[in-house]
Amino acid sequence: MSAHELMLAAAAGAVCLALSTVLWAFAQRRAADRRVADLMTRIRRLEAGAETAQASAEAFDSALLAVEDGHCLLASGEESLGVCCEALGLVGGDPQAMLNALMRADPDHARRLRALFERGEPCAFEVKGPGGVCTVEGRAAGALAWLRVSAVLGEDPGLPTAPRFAAFLDARISPAWIAAADGSPVWVNAAWLKAVDAVSLDDAARRGAAFDRGADAIACEAANLGQRREAMRWLSLGGRRRAFHIAAQPLEGGGVGVWTEDLTDLEEAREDARRNVEAHDETLNRIDDAVVIFDQAKRLKFHNTAFAELWSLEPAWLTERPTHGEVLDRLRQRRRIPETADYAKWKAAELEHYEHLDAAPDDMWSTPDGRTLRVARQPHPMGGLLLLFSDITGELKMKAQYNALIQVQQATLDKLSDAVAVFGSDGRIRLHNESFEKFWNITPLQLEAAGDFEGVVELCVHKLHDMTFWKELKGRVADPDPSARMPITGEAQTSDDRTLEYRSRPLPDGATLIAFTDVTDARRLESALADREQALSEAERLKRDFVGNVSYELRTPLTTIIGYSEMLEHAGDALPARSRSHAAAVKAAAIQLARSIDDVLDMAQIDADEMALNLTEVNVADLLSEVVARWRDDTAAGGIQYVLQRADGVGVIRGDRRRLAQILDHLIENAVAQTPAGGTVTVAARKTSGEVQLKVSDTGRGIPFHVQAHIFDRFIGRERGGPGLGLALVKALTELHGGWVALESEPGAGATFTCHLPEETQTVSQPRLGFG
Repeated sequence: MSAHELMLAAAAGAVCLALSTVLWAFAQRRAADRRVADLMTRIRRLEAGAETAQASAEAFDSALLAVEDGHCLLASGEESLGVCCEALGLVGGDPQAMLNALMRADPDHARRLRALFERGEPCAFEVKGPGGVCTVEGRAAGALAWLRVSAVLGEDPGLPTAPRFAAFLDARISPAWIAAADGSPVWVNAAWLKAVDAVSLDDAARRGAAFDRGADAIACEAANLGQRREAMRWLSLGGRRRAFHIAAQPLEGGGVGVWTEDLTDLEEAREDARRNVEAHDETLNRIDDAVVIFDQAKRLKFHNTAFAELWSLEPAWLTERPTHGEVLDRLRQRRRIPETADYAKWKAAELEHYEHLDAAPDDMWSTPDGRTLRVARQPHPMGGLLLLFSDITGELKMKAQYNALIQVQQATLDKLSDAVAVFGSDGRIRLHNESFEKFWNITPLQLEAAGDFEGVVELCVHKLHDMTFWKELKGRVADPDPSARMPITGEAQTSDDRTLEYRSRPLPDGATLIAFTDVTDARRLESALADREQALSEAERLKRDFVGNVSYELRTPLTTIIGYSEMLEHAGDALPARSRSHAAAVKAAAIQLARSIDDVLDMAQIDADEMALNLTEVNVADLLSEVVARWRDDTAAGGIQYVLQRADGVGVIRGDRRRLAQILDHLIENAVAQTPAGGTVTVAARKTSGEVQLKVSDTGRGIPFHVQAHIFDRFIGRERGGPGLGLALVKALTELHGGWVALESEPGAGATFTCHLPEETQTVSQPRLGFG
């Protein structure tokens, strides 16, 4: 490219650049004009807003102060600032002086203002000055803190402002709010928000929460009627059922103020008082004493069932609440109260008790129907008079009977030879007899002065020195342990060589009876009797040995005599008839003597409790047949007839066959001895419930009545030959089998002996009785 072309290109570029620069400058100019226009519009708007804010601030008589870094400037309300300074007693209208005065007015105000300046916390308070009250509200905006100060001058400088009154209501612990005409809250205090668990009223409205729909209805009713409405409502609050008194009052200018009072404690106390009164009345209705309460007007306030029953008064008439005087008049008409010559004076005296502040002494009424009443009167705590009637007729009767019993008891104890004293559980002597005084040689005055067990011991210790004995006896009296109060009996020796027996017995009322008996003579007699018993035992032993030895010595010659007599009987014609008769008589006498010796030995063995039964199963029918057969031949010559009644149905009995046969032998022997020639001896057996009866009857001369009582005694039959032990041995052997013997006899009409034997015999020991 040539230089000319280069120059042309450079010129064209310069022209284009110039044109571009002009166009850019023109565009920037237009944009700047638009921004200037916008700024002017905003300036005019801000000026209008400032003028409006200034006008509104000045319209409400408040001064607006701006505070930054502790410096205070007036934003608006110069005239209002002057009024506020006048209220606080400041000269001029300096904003900084106003701020300093607010800081000095109250430490709490200073704390709130510093919180506003440093942390932006809003505040609101009032400051009272010499000329009035200033209301201060503070808010933070950016780096500035704004204070709006207004003054209240005039006759009511102490009237709280809306914020102050709202703070006052917030301080209440019970909910309070202002409701609209439909009952919905438009302002609530902090207690209301806490009750519904809401942060603000708007939060509660969003959740549909309400303190109480019934309270809202009461507020709506108050708004519609224009009258105050009150009600008591039970609500569930904080997990507990609480009672609130709700009052709704229409307000000037519209709305309803709702005020609540928590009366839970009062209502619960009232309910407790009501239940207590009901329980008290129920308790009084269950007691036997008659109770009546008259109020301050002397009218019947309460009576229990016993009162109406005691005086036979109609319940319907009592429900009309008659006066005290009317009750007395009706009782006098029915002759229920004590009769007196001057009833008017007596009635006036009864009604005078309403004027007394202290309880009157108990009175006794003797009614015409024979009853005795104790009357107690006392002022009622709620006013009026309380009367209590107790029918003590039975009590007085029982007391008289008790006193009579005590006197009888004392007289009875005084007649006892034993020394008796009764000590209470507290150790004090309650009762004693005359023998106690004589036994220990003490007087009634000394016992009365002694009082308790320790004092009585001091009076008695000179005759019984053993203190261990007295301590043990004291434990029986004073120790509350039941095991320590068990009855005891013992003996002790006194200093005058007497032997005393003491006994302690616990009594049902907790007292203890102690008795002393002088057993000196008894112990001496017992010692003498023991010596005699020992001597008798020794004599019994010697007698038993003598009987045994004599019996043994007699058996040998008897055996010889019986043997030779039998030999002579069998000699036949070698002896004359007279000699054979003599030999038979010798044999019979020897046999009789041998049997008597056996009886004596058996009785001695029974007395020594040395006889043992050989118990077996014995067929009763066979036993009877065997015994009768043994006696039939020996007595046939005497013309006596034997009758054996069949005993096949009796069966067997458990006993000693030999001893049972011995019993029958003795009974038959006795019957034969009592029955003359031509008489009858009957042997029978009969089975009854649990026993077998063996009977031997005769038609002899019978047994006299005066002998029957002693027929089984020893030696009674001695006049008939032998030692007289047959029937005694029958009785002893029967009793040894566990049975007993009965006798039925009429003089001249024979006799019947019946042995009652148990089917199952158990050996019974016999008492040791001498027969010598």
